[in-house]
Amino acid sequence: MSCDQSYPFPQVFLVDEGSGRGVRQHPSQSPNLIPCWSFPPPQERARGRGKSRGCMGVSHSAALVVLMLFLLVFVALGLGFYQIYNMQKELKGINKAKPASEFNAAQKQIGHYEPEVNGGDKDEDRPAAHVIGRIEKRPSETLRWEPRVGRAFTSGGVAYQSEDGALQVNETGLFHVYSRVELIFKNCDHKSSFDHSVFVRRVGLASPMTLMEAHRAGFCSQQPGRSWTTESYLGSALHLQKYDRVFVNVSQPNSLSHAHYANFFGLYKI
Repeated sequence: MSCDQSYPFPQVFLVDEGSGRGVRQHPSQSPNLIPCWSFPPPQERARGRGKSRGCMGVSHSAALVVLMLFLLVFVALGLGFYQIYNMQKELKGINKAKPASEFNAAQKQIGHYEPEVNGGDKDEDRPAAHVIGRIEKRPSETLRWEPRVGRAFTSGGVAYQSEDGALQVNETGLFHVYSRVELIFKNCDHKSSFDHSVFVRRVGLASPMTLMEAHRAGFCSQQPGRSWTTESYLGSALHLQKYDRVFVNVSQPNSLSHAHYANFFGLYKI
């Protein structure tokens, strides 16, 4: 029995059963058929499988999906680069405009601080004074002060009168006037007290005019004969006239503390 494997369809062959025994089969009888099936060769089967799977073993639909994904990635990268480019252009525009704004701001600052650099004309023109306590051998009720020691000063035409301890203003206006005194009572008892006042002498008035006043009493401890320290502060906004002279009075000047900065007196125009 022979079979041609190159033939694409199954082939049928006739086999002589009696050839081996010397018997010839009659032509009218139907021959016994033995089917012989043939299959495509291995190379053709492998070639057919390769064609069905597409390019490089990937189907056409999968390759199309991958291609679309790559296109989306490239589009996203392009949009990102475009936004970065626009931001860089905006930053360049800001950097070009920034030096001009800084230059203008510097001119404004120079103009604003020019009075202070040139000597603080605004502060010097402002009427103000601050004087501190002075120790005297024979203290009087109207206190005397130190106008140029430590933090003490006078400016804006305010003058300190050393002969009577007054601060004289050179213009009319609203002033804040203040004074503080500290007293030490060595033998303090329930009767110990003192008065603290600020008054003004004005042109055209025969007697001084009280501006502020305080009375302190009952500040000692329950046990008499002990030393005690107390203080009084006065401050208010007052209307003063040109050439007014302002004073401070204390009823117990011998009990004043010797600390310079514990006693002070001052005023400034509001």
